[in-house]
Amino acid sequence: MIRQTAYLVWLLLMCMGVLFAQKKELSLNDVALKWYSELAPQRLHQLQWIANTDNFAYVEEVDSIRTLFIGAGKSGQSRPVFDLNDLNQWMESIGMEALKKFPSIRWKEDGLFRFWKGDTLLLGNVKEKSVEIFTYFRGKNAHRDIANKSLAVAFTRENNLYILFKDGKEVAVTQDSLPTLVNGQSVHRNEFGIYKGTFWSPGNNYLAFYRKDESMVTDYPYVDYTTRPAQAKPGKYPMAGMNNHVASVGVYHVQTGKTVWLQTGEPKDQYLTNVTWSPNEKHIYVAHVNRDQNHMRLVRYDVTTGTAQKTLFEEKDEKYVEPQTGPYFVNDDPNRFLWLSRRDGWNHLYVYNSEGKLLRQLTRGEWEVVRVHGFDSKGKYVFITAAKEHPTRRDLYRVEVRTGKMKRITRGEGTHRVSVSHSGKYILDIFSNLRTPAVTSLYSHHGKSIRILKESPNPLEEYRMGSVEILPIELTGGTTLYSRVIYPPDFDAGKKYPLIVYVYGGPHSQLVRDTWLGSASSWGLWLHYLATQGYVVFTVDNRGTSYRGKAFEQATFRRLGTVEIADQLAALQVMKSKPFIDTTRIGVVGWSYGGFMATSLMLRSPGTFKAAIGGAPVIDWKYYETIYTERYMDTPESNPEGYETSSTLNYVDNLENRLLLIQGTSDDVVMWQHTILFIRAAIKAGKQPDYFIYPGHRHGIRGKDRLHLLQRMTAWFEEHL
Repeated sequence: MIRQTAYLVWLLLMCMGVLFAQKKELSLNDVALKWYSELAPQRLHQLQWIANTDNFAYVEEVDSIRTLFIGAGKSGQSRPVFDLNDLNQWMESIGMEALKKFPSIRWKEDGLFRFWKGDTLLLGNVKEKSVEIFTYFRGKNAHRDIANKSLAVAFTRENNLYILFKDGKEVAVTQDSLPTLVNGQSVHRNEFGIYKGTFWSPGNNYLAFYRKDESMVTDYPYVDYTTRPAQAKPGKYPMAGMNNHVASVGVYHVQTGKTVWLQTGEPKDQYLTNVTWSPNEKHIYVAHVNRDQNHMRLVRYDVTTGTAQKTLFEEKDEKYVEPQTGPYFVNDDPNRFLWLSRRDGWNHLYVYNSEGKLLRQLTRGEWEVVRVHGFDSKGKYVFITAAKEHPTRRDLYRVEVRTGKMKRITRGEGTHRVSVSHSGKYILDIFSNLRTPAVTSLYSHHGKSIRILKESPNPLEEYRMGSVEILPIELTGGTTLYSRVIYPPDFDAGKKYPLIVYVYGGPHSQLVRDTWLGSASSWGLWLHYLATQGYVVFTVDNRGTSYRGKAFEQATFRRLGTVEIADQLAALQVMKSKPFIDTTRIGVVGWSYGGFMATSLMLRSPGTFKAAIGGAPVIDWKYYETIYTERYMDTPESNPEGYETSSTLNYVDNLENRLLLIQGTSDDVVMWQHTILFIRAAIKAGKQPDYFIYPGHRHGIRGKDRLHLLQRMTAWFEEHL
């Protein structure tokens, strides 16, 4: 009896052990609402170098209180300096309300930091353990841009530009009354690396800014459906081949209060990009790109008069040029700079003097420079991130400016996100790959590891997850594509699985990366969720995507959708040859350019896909905006055949299986008009696509509604695949 009881206890404990060892099931609620807060790898918050020093700072919780730490680059050792409670005591001492959470801070110099509380800019002093109000807004404001030394704040109100000085003093830089004149905001629809409209000079004595005249751009009838009745709120949206706005560049002189306009000349519809100050504040450099986007001129301007002093050099291409960054002055030397260009077929650095003389090509090879981080204190080295070891990986390199000799600094195959200290002696690195969530490390510029600052555990350890791998796919002709495959948990190669293709495929993209979850996109966790539901999930970067050289990227020129579809179908054939794929149950999903691709794949390869989801898809490129479309397609007038071939409206008759289109009604990137035109064509053709809209949402479906979107798409595949 005793032996039988002992056996039953042992059996019960074994069952409990199995029960406790079982993994959690990932839910859509987890994916939509916890992917960033709880299920992302642990990192040091606000990790950054302190201005003009080799010390770094970060924020981490200590006893549930957010605490700021300062560390030394030389040793890697860090110490707590103050926490949120301390900061709130300093706030209360000057009559300010307490902060509910640790603010986002930026360092002005060693020991001095700044942060916003609402419309008030505060300056903190670590040594004195105090804060003070530096300045504050009295009215509406947007597009804030803080000068790094003076802390003057450039901002916009309505369509004019202002500067906010100490103690709330405001100065109007522009006073335009016409609603079609817009100052201090980005131009050219954020192409060419443009992301803002104001540019402080290094010494903060000048403020360069964009103005755009939109009077010649056709109004687009946006509608606000939340009012009773709905209200028309027209905005500007130039479609391919139509009139663009005209941009100009002004230079505001802070001391005199006067504005000088750069004399940029004709034609008026040129693109003015990559506005860059010389280190001595005497010149501004602007890259001029023509409307056809096949000719670039780098022009140097005099700050005091606005005159064009010299065209330093030009670049031309049979297809297109696309400068993304301005000159990088070597260690603040106004007489020498680096320039990024794909002129030899790959994105590389070239050394110029200030008169435009090419001194030498600095980097070369069949690989691409991804980012320039800066120089060491002597200007001997430049630090770059490059996809040199493999297109799906990222590493930091130190390049000798005089000789071009390169040294790899980071270690570990995968993706390194780095920042370099003021002197160039130390590097902060956040590393991940398919198996490593995140490791935050400190290196010397020689590549020596100084200290691991943070190593994240696997945030998905408790969940039942499938494996992921990167597979090369060889095309006929020798081109290699890189694909990612996510397998279901407990994958059995002897079974059959449905396949879902997740696609983007457009310019400036690379979905297949050797990084955590194997994805550089925010959709990554949802794709892994689909795998837990029994799908094999497949993604491939076709020709037209980035970091594979100019020929690879420009292969789609004037025929968007043709080469990409051929590559996707060729890669799909490789997957279909796998014995574990159920070739009768293949789906495809994509958003934006990926929506265009998913819809095109369904229609231009009828019978291949059983179900497809096109999110915010470009349906016909002549309805998309000018700059992006004309770069890759030219105008509808000059390339009618290309536009005709790429338009999904011409393939509606091919719709055989289930297609779901999804779009936000306030989309200002891909107009709602796209999917409306498709539904209209489908009705005429007697076809039955499904359609779902998200009222009031723009190009992405965000917030709590994202859960609804994921539920909708998942249920769609469950029902139709």
